[in-house]
Amino acid sequence: MSDIKQLVAGFRQFHEDYFRGEQGLYAALSQGQNPSTLVIACSDSRVDPAIVMNAKPGDLFVVRNVANLVPPYEKGGGYHGVSAALEFGVCSLNVENIIVMGHKHCGGIKVLTEGMPEGIDGEFIKPWVSIAKPAMERVKQLVNKQDKTAFLCDCEREAIKVSLENLATFPFIQTRLAQGNLTLHGWYFDIEDGAMSVFDEQSKQFKQVD
Repeated sequence: MSDIKQLVAGFRQFHEDYFRGEQGLYAALSQGQNPSTLVIACSDSRVDPAIVMNAKPGDLFVVRNVANLVPPYEKGGGYHGVSAALEFGVCSLNVENIIVMGHKHCGGIKVLTEGMPEGIDGEFIKPWVSIAKPAMERVKQLVNKQDKTAFLCDCEREAIKVSLENLATFPFIQTRLAQGNLTLHGWYFDIEDGAMSVFDEQSKQFKQVD
């Protein structure tokens, strides 16, 4: 069976096994959405925030991109996909939480630290992942770069912190933070053992969820 045929078969199974049992939920969702949480996650096929968080349709407003990055606020006529999603989530949906969810073995952060794989130009990827360059520079001061595994993991976690800092540069987020009705969170998912660590603002460290 081809990949597409398998996906079509998967939809049929979803419709039969899940949708029919949740028709009331989908009927309500057809009238509008009211998620309390916006998640910025990686495009990586191995890390689906809805699955990891055991969320139902309508629970999460999700933005996915390479390396789960948030660029700093800037004005201009360019295409600002992440910024548009943030504006919609915060100003229109009035979400109460924003979670930046990174993960171990992130290909985008690996490009940042090691460069593009041979044969790939990286016309769009390289400037995008450079958003996290401050994270790499910080980690270089703390970890021996020769230990690639530790260096990469620390860069992945530090990049989450950079995105949290960048979130706070958006005026509409600053306003909601000052009002006390929006909170920012950094999460780090370990693909290998399924552990989740949460950034603790007081200690500036990631602490594993029990």
